[in-house]
Amino acid sequence: MKIGIGNDHAATELKFAIVDYLKEMGHEVVNFGTDTNDSCNYPEYGEKVARAVVAKEVDLGILICGTGVGISIAANKVKGIRAVVCSEPCSARLAREHNNANILAFGARIVGEELAKTIVKEYLDASFLGGRHQTRVDMISEIENA
Repeated sequence: MKIGIGNDHAATELKFAIVDYLKEMGHEVVNFGTDTNDSCNYPEYGEKVARAVVAKEVDLGILICGTGVGISIAANKVKGIRAVVCSEPCSARLAREHNNANILAFGARIVGEELAKTIVKEYLDASFLGGRHQTRVDMISEIENA
């Protein structure tokens, strides 16, 4: 799978660890984030990953900032994105299964490296279940298109 990853300055170190982890899992990674700790603006990176997901340049996205909240809000402004902030693995799995979330976000100041890896694994190992969940995702898309 091809994963787009984006981050701000608060998450550079965790981003590098997650990139290595994704590669160990056999995924291709496209880095849209900053590689420095110099202050920067998370909306830029949320948008870059979101636009890559919508354009199908990548299959899924992962975003990391201090909390995961700001960068996910930015991503969710792009039509067709369902970015979810998860601080534990169960929500990450269910976000894929029930909501067909196409971007996972979490916070470098909220979760440590090992928990982040577990969250990523649960998210990537899950698949959208469709059925009654498709009806709900379609309803979300209708709101977006209104």
